[in-house]
Amino acid sequence: MATQGPDATASKFRAEVDLVLGRHPDVDVSPGDWREQGDYAYLYRKGEFLVADRDLERAFRELRALEVDAEVKDTLQEGVTLLRADGVEVETVLDRLDAQLGPGVVTPNHMLSVCPKMGLCPATEPAVSASAQPRPAVAAVKEGKGVRVAVVDTGFLNARRDKPWLADVIVDPVDVEDPDSWPAADGFIDPYAGHGTFIAGVLRCIAPGAEVTVEQVIDQAGVVSESDLIKQLGDALAKSPDVISFSAGTYTRRNIAPKAFVEFYENRLRHHKGVVLVAAAGNDATRSPFWPAAFPWAVSVGALDASGRDRADFSNFGGWVDVYAPGEALVNAYATGKYKCVVDPTDIRTFTDGMCEWSGTSFSTPVVAGLIAARMARTGENGQQAARKLLKAARIQSTPGVGPRLWF
Repeated sequence: MATQGPDATASKFRAEVDLVLGRHPDVDVSPGDWREQGDYAYLYRKGEFLVADRDLERAFRELRALEVDAEVKDTLQEGVTLLRADGVEVETVLDRLDAQLGPGVVTPNHMLSVCPKMGLCPATEPAVSASAQPRPAVAAVKEGKGVRVAVVDTGFLNARRDKPWLADVIVDPVDVEDPDSWPAADGFIDPYAGHGTFIAGVLRCIAPGAEVTVEQVIDQAGVVSESDLIKQLGDALAKSPDVISFSAGTYTRRNIAPKAFVEFYENRLRHHKGVVLVAAAGNDATRSPFWPAAFPWAVSVGALDASGRDRADFSNFGGWVDVYAPGEALVNAYATGKYKCVVDPTDIRTFTDGMCEWSGTSFSTPVVAGLIAARMARTGENGQQAARKLLKAARIQSTPGVGPRLWF
């Protein structure tokens, strides 16, 4: 994949942020002059804060001292509370709380995105595929039989059950409105319609025997708040999956680990022995930690290019990325209808066979999740054991300038 020029990258970046802000008036950007700077640090919900339950009393005490009228908006099941304070400057309040309580005791309610900075639709916008066959191809044997995988994403297009490898995917919630295309108001396919379907398709091609459930939480602007996501992850965990595949994430204020995920792991995930979370490393070609992939308890997945020998030029990288897997020019199930490109609205693409070609760490992630499921079924290992063995094999296949690699 050729490296994009600075003008194209800037255009995609602005288009991504404008899409989110246009659909979410309750979302703000840090820093406020992001347009002039041509970059931003993170997105967050206006007037909202996250604090661990153990710190709630002293957080309220300091907020009162700052004359901030805050109230509990939601008590999350992972030991963290969501506070609401209308009309305040979130970052100004957080700077003052950091000085009194310590950095990161109270944090923003970050917005997680399918692709925070690179632009719409993971690393590329969906393209019409020259082939009607999926890539990777459907495995010849029922790899992954008996293994449960939860895909936490945008949902599932029920019309894509016409693809044999997706016929028995479980959907939660059961239906979506107009599931074949999810058109936007202008009648075109929404920018992220089919994202979860494509991911489920890649996973089922690698592990056709796995029981795959698609949990809908990311919206059609490609974003979800930290508080909403953590509740959905808790719901997914309650259904006893072996593997959770998650293809979105966020950069954070001062690179501090996102509060809700810290508490989710401590209070929930680590008590579910053997369950593994596989997460996308992000598509911004940066070393900056991308969460939740950057947590040491997650399997973070970067992308290889189409040759499988080099890191895709869009993939995030660094010591926090555990493994790289194919993520460029994959082909799988998608919506039908017309898609208007966001970066170049004069480019209108017509999808007629329910397939597309797409690139991004969003799609290298289900490759690894599928390989874990396949190994679990063959060996009887749990998710964490299978992940450790696969990562060991990937390190053996490491190449200079890339790192640990897996291939389908």
